[in-house]
Amino acid sequence: MTYLDLSLPTPAENLAVEEAWLDTAEAGEAGEVLRFWESSEHFVVVGYANKVATEVSVPACEARGIPVLRRCSGGGTVLQGPGCLNYALVLRIRTDGPLRTISSANEFIMERNRVALAAVLHRPVLVQGHTDLTLDGLKFSGNSQRRRRQFLLFHGTFLLNFDLALLEAVLPLPTQQPEYRRQRTHAEFVTNLPAPAAAVKAALANVWQANEPGLDFPQERMAALVREKYATPAWSFKF
Repeated sequence: MTYLDLSLPTPAENLAVEEAWLDTAEAGEAGEVLRFWESSEHFVVVGYANKVATEVSVPACEARGIPVLRRCSGGGTVLQGPGCLNYALVLRIRTDGPLRTISSANEFIMERNRVALAAVLHRPVLVQGHTDLTLDGLKFSGNSQRRRRQFLLFHGTFLLNFDLALLEAVLPLPTQQPEYRRQRTHAEFVTNLPAPAAAVKAALANVWQANEPGLDFPQERMAALVREKYATPAWSFKF
């Protein structure tokens, strides 16, 4: 598997390159990859089917100059920015393997990630709400997936040194919540992970056997997706 530590200049590019990699893998032009990135600026990302008006405090974002974008995968709305480490896996789907369905892929990938993070922390880490990772009942990682016929994209976040107070300002309570959240506010529900980014990256690279350093990425496909989708209000505010 290819290992790529690649943070691009803009929010739209950072989101688009993951769909671009999925597209090129599906077309037989790329293989499996583990990518890490971190944004130097804050921006909100809504899940594919989220309604911006109900999941985002738009006036608060506008007042702070925080853009709102939409990703290609499902799941809830997140705030990106410095101190939030992101990863993406593009994996081949085999008909007889653990990635063959949405639920089995969630279980397989989340368990691998859980084991990797528990080894870093030397503390119990749990998978809760299908695709959340928690420490002492507090969420530090959210994840989602997008599937094609032969490959899937599975990506998520790790809160490491993030401005958690900003979550309260720009994101209302989500309209859909996992049962374990129990209507807790963001301040009561999320936490930063007490681990350096380098340790998290090394643990995931080891568990996914991502040992082939990569430099190239699908720049042309990414640029097209930025122009046609990720940088357009028609996409970001489609719901």
